[in-house]
Amino acid sequence: MTQAQILDAAREGAGGYKVDVSRGERNGRVSSEWFSRPDDERYLSLSELFSSVHGRAEQSRTRTVESAAIRVEASRDDPERLALMLPGSASPAAPTHWSFGQLASLVGAPAAYLRQLPAPLAGINLQYGLTSHRAEQVKALETDDGRVELRAVTGPDYGRIYDHELVSAVQRIAGNGIGDTRWKVPGVLDWSTGIYNPRVDVTRDTTTLYASDRDVFLFLVDDLNPIEAGKLPDGSPDLYFRGFYCWNSEVGAKTLGIASFYLRAVCQNRNLWGVEQFEEITIRHSKYAASRFAHEAAPALTRFADSSPMPFVNGIRAARERIVARNDEDRSDFLRRRGFSRADTAKIVETVLAEEGHPPSSVFDFVQGITALARDKTNQDARLDLETRAKKLLDRTA
Repeated sequence: MTQAQILDAAREGAGGYKVDVSRGERNGRVSSEWFSRPDDERYLSLSELFSSVHGRAEQSRTRTVESAAIRVEASRDDPERLALMLPGSASPAAPTHWSFGQLASLVGAPAAYLRQLPAPLAGINLQYGLTSHRAEQVKALETDDGRVELRAVTGPDYGRIYDHELVSAVQRIAGNGIGDTRWKVPGVLDWSTGIYNPRVDVTRDTTTLYASDRDVFLFLVDDLNPIEAGKLPDGSPDLYFRGFYCWNSEVGAKTLGIASFYLRAVCQNRNLWGVEQFEEITIRHSKYAASRFAHEAAPALTRFADSSPMPFVNGIRAARERIVARNDEDRSDFLRRRGFSRADTAKIVETVLAEEGHPPSSVFDFVQGITALARDKTNQDARLDLETRAKKLLDRTA
């Protein structure tokens, strides 16, 4: 039976695929973004997203100024508003909530406390901090679309990577992100049938393309081209899809990062299920951040998009074929030698027996049992520790 015939046999209903999400890890990063984004931060295509973040960058300018030369002005008409007069500016700039917090942090003032004060009193405190600021210089990002706004205040060595630069890098491999290339906004898992449907209309509720005034986040999958990496206990193919998400903040709210992985499904609230081979690159916005993005992060994204899945498939196959335990004593020894407690060892063996129909014998069996144990951990550090140990075990086999 050819690969195409196998995948045709796995396809259910109107182009969906039967998947087993009890395996692998669950990743809630995309779901947390999905839950927290209002409608005006959701975009229906990469071109729409790029237009928005590129437009604000074109209206922005960055300059380094002496902190002591910044003048804080309190509005006489509105006791709740402050404005900042930067040297060389013709008009004052209104700080955003985010940039006000950055400015307060730079001068060592508690932003939450200053926000509770009347504007004139808060201005006096902030002005004193700027005048005595020992770092002497700050880098300001201003936007002027009819009203001057101070979007960010950072140290002078802050290496800005604009949000549109990341979106543009994704567009080079994903086009519009809605199906004109193999990379697209994901489909939805039907929990009642276990079928993942990759063909779902992109709406404000289903999109995974987000941007706010302080960041951008994108998640795309190659879910029309499933990858078979072994069999399920019933003999049907164990199917995966490739996926990645990336994020950035041009105003200093977070690092730039790219995460790539294989997954089995995405549910309606955008949790990722059955995740394997999770890899992540992060870049701090330091002095040479733009160069690192151009020479490290963007090429890594392209390599993943264009790479063959065979190393992943072969690694899974090798883990399935490598038998490391043939009896209960072997199973206990295998896990105890790797630092698992007696209680966790028993839970791992019981989980594999319940989910696979046989006690763990291969490396892959143990990896599935460890990741299942990780899913039950409420403490994030404990969960990440187990997931890392499972990944290392799989990597050593590949």
